[in-house]
Amino acid sequence: MTSKREREVDHRVNDQGLDNESKRQKLDEDSSPSPPPVSIANPLSGLANNYADIDEEEEYVRRERDSVNDSRNDGSQHNGHRYREADDSDEEDDSHEQLFSGRNSRHVEVRKDCPYLDTVNRQVLDFDFEKFCSVSLSNLNVYACLVCGKYYQGRGKKSHAYTHSLEAGHHVYINLRTEKVYCLPDGYEINDPSLDDIRHVLNPRFTGKEVEQLDKNKQWSRALDGSSYLPGMVGLNNIKETDFVNVTIQSLMRVTPLRNFFLIPENYQHCKSPLVHRFGELTRKIWHARNFKGQVSPHEFLQAVMKASKKRFRIGAQSDPVEFMSWLLNTLHADLKTSKKNTSIIYECFQGELEVVKEIPNKGTIDKKENNEDQNNAEKLLDGVNERYAFVKETSKMPFLMLGLDLPPPPLFKDVMEKNIIPQVPLFNILKKFDGETITEVVRPHIARMKYRVTRLPKYMILHMRRFTKNNFFVEKNPTLVNFPVKNLELKDYIPLPTPKENEKLRSKYDLIANVVHDGKPGEGLYRVFVQRKSEELWYEMQDLHVSETLPHLVALSETYMQIYEQQG
Repeated sequence: MTSKREREVDHRVNDQGLDNESKRQKLDEDSSPSPPPVSIANPLSGLANNYADIDEEEEYVRRERDSVNDSRNDGSQHNGHRYREADDSDEEDDSHEQLFSGRNSRHVEVRKDCPYLDTVNRQVLDFDFEKFCSVSLSNLNVYACLVCGKYYQGRGKKSHAYTHSLEAGHHVYINLRTEKVYCLPDGYEINDPSLDDIRHVLNPRFTGKEVEQLDKNKQWSRALDGSSYLPGMVGLNNIKETDFVNVTIQSLMRVTPLRNFFLIPENYQHCKSPLVHRFGELTRKIWHARNFKGQVSPHEFLQAVMKASKKRFRIGAQSDPVEFMSWLLNTLHADLKTSKKNTSIIYECFQGELEVVKEIPNKGTIDKKENNEDQNNAEKLLDGVNERYAFVKETSKMPFLMLGLDLPPPPLFKDVMEKNIIPQVPLFNILKKFDGETITEVVRPHIARMKYRVTRLPKYMILHMRRFTKNNFFVEKNPTLVNFPVKNLELKDYIPLPTPKENEKLRSKYDLIANVVHDGKPGEGLYRVFVQRKSEELWYEMQDLHVSETLPHLVALSETYMQIYEQQG
């Protein structure tokens, strides 16, 4: 049976004298629903809304794969993209043309000269934000207007970039994925070497030789606004309570093998994790010597963090840099490790090994004491000779990426001058926790006595001072200052270390390269970090966008929270 709607269309089409195929097409056109209006998010309606958990690369690859399958199955020329009209004329993507075997391809004119190149405004270009069209919020075929800096989708005649070129008179656009530059509305490609600096800012690149020379470079770089900055020592924008991310990133940028690994994308091109690629992009931007500005905004990296951590770490919510460091290193390792070997650049840099001796109370002995079945045995257990029989001992080896150090409790009473005494403790005193003899009492997951001994030292040792303790009511901060050496921390003088193998030297001396400190009350304060620049062996204090040189002896005068030490060669 035919519906009333179909009968009406049949009658109307038959009157026009069309054949059956045309009639069917007419029916489809008449009955197709009108496209829903595109809702445009207000970019000022709250920072959290600007960081939807969408990965650009993953979404693009998925849609492109689906579109290729569709085109192969039905033989049609449509690519199945959601924004078809914006993609009609995007033949600049060579891989796209090959995928579709030349369908829809038209020759694009390439010119070396363009009358609009003098309208390019490098001052407004900022490639630190997510690559989304400012109108449609799509991440497919996005172009940046090199005149005003805004992002638009496509360059076809119905696309947002094409419309913008007519309305605003802005004519030069760069494809954010292929890095090709076009003039709109004319549609020709611009091949001019004067645009190479923009491509380098969009996607910084390093050769192996440049990476090797980074720690020898003492030259300052100049931004477009005339300010000077040191590559690798640039400030990071605090988007909204993201200082815990900034100090972690700045600390990891001092770990030379880790930095060098991420500066060359070929090292991790096999990895599909968006977090790995965003971390690599951020690393290259921080160390790039030809930036347009002396700062970097970690927008895209934070978006990948929110997605990978399922919003455990997010913009607008203060978190602990120690927790973030632990999560980040473990996640990067899991994403980078190969199936054959359980290793990665993360483990090569930070992994050490502990021997853990756990002493658990012997329940049978305790029951006898409680039931007073054998009073004499219970009394014997209380003396020092037989006390060891009250515990069951377990010994195991455990890898670690970070060592947690316990601070002595602060004094409860004020001194004669009615002021609280801020105690100080040498780093060596709290390192005794790992001498294999000092007992650490733990209550979770059950009561036990622990002894720790380091059996393998890492190349880079991360130490964490446990300043914050939570109770049933609030979080307390321990203000105890830790006295530590900035250079030549010799571990073998304070904790027993494993005997090195033949023809090997015991490398137990470390130098500090990063020191994260916390200022203020627990849950409210700010984080900043002291880092060392190797080329000149100078120390810099970094707090978000603020970067200033400081003296080495001032590094140890703050409430240190997390440190990274580098093993001497």
